[in-house]
Amino acid sequence: MDLAYIPSPSRGVLYLGPIPLRAYAFCIIIGVVVAVWLGSKRWVARGGGRHTVGDIAVWAVPFGLVGGRLYHVITDNQLYFREGKHPLDALKIWEGGLGIWGAIAFGAVGAWIGARRRGVPLPAWADALAPGIALAQAIGRWGNWFNQELYGKPTTLPWGLEIDKTLPNGDVVTGVYHPTFLYESLWCVLVAVLVIWADKRFTLGHGRAFALYVALYTPGRFWTEWLRIDEAHRFFGLRLNDWVAILVFIGAVVYLVVSARLRPGREDPDEIDPQATRERAEAAAAAAGAGAGDAPVDDTPKDAKGPEDAKDPKDAKSVQAAKAAKDSEKSS
Repeated sequence: MDLAYIPSPSRGVLYLGPIPLRAYAFCIIIGVVVAVWLGSKRWVARGGGRHTVGDIAVWAVPFGLVGGRLYHVITDNQLYFREGKHPLDALKIWEGGLGIWGAIAFGAVGAWIGARRRGVPLPAWADALAPGIALAQAIGRWGNWFNQELYGKPTTLPWGLEIDKTLPNGDVVTGVYHPTFLYESLWCVLVAVLVIWADKRFTLGHGRAFALYVALYTPGRFWTEWLRIDEAHRFFGLRLNDWVAILVFIGAVVYLVVSARLRPGREDPDEIDPQATRERAEAAAAAAGAGAGDAPVDDTPKDAKGPEDAKDPKDAKSVQAAKAAKDSEKSS
């Protein structure tokens, strides 16, 4: 009896006239938009400016894409530089192939440049963006589904992924495999939820929310890497990305422990975004000035004011004397 498996799309490209619209690129773009949107909301909630996350992302995203592609090409160089391969294919990013470790590392360099230009501390910005990065990964993994790539071992489970594609060398791949794209996507959603919860529960700051995201993501990545059957470099029986996941996990945990001891708590709003603090102060001062300008003006003639209206005591006495003189004239 056949089971209802997850089908793969027949193609990952739609054409708008002569312009190709690639699903893989759409997934990446949507992921970036979601990450910036959620990161901005979290940044503003911490006292930062509305546009700060987007301003820094302008630097971080291009660096991240370049770094992700470089990591993939370097670690999977056999796909592009062996005999019979085409080195120029290394530039075809739309066909898939972005390494998260390279994307995070180079993206951090770009974010550091943007943060320095904006005058904000990079760890605080990373904390705000951490859950959004996890959600961006969850969305981006669906690009692998459209490309029918990075699937796992054969399986008979009802949620197995049906693959039917022709490789560049002409070989045809058919069968049902573990949908590792789906496993990692769901894991990343769970990571985002856990980071948001922990950030509220423990008031994480100074880069600890980002470190927690890394520490939570790596076990899931280790497992999906173990399931995958695509060609990869192996050392002592483990894929290269598994070793990287182990090292990154250890580094993230060490940072969490040491940072919690050295710099407990979270940054003050004035500390994370000084420019936004100045802008708020200027806006408040302008509003106060506008309010003072709208105060009613006392245009009563000075002579018509009574003694109680006089600002100067001498003025009050002179007004009283003039009033007494008028009263004596009337009585006479």
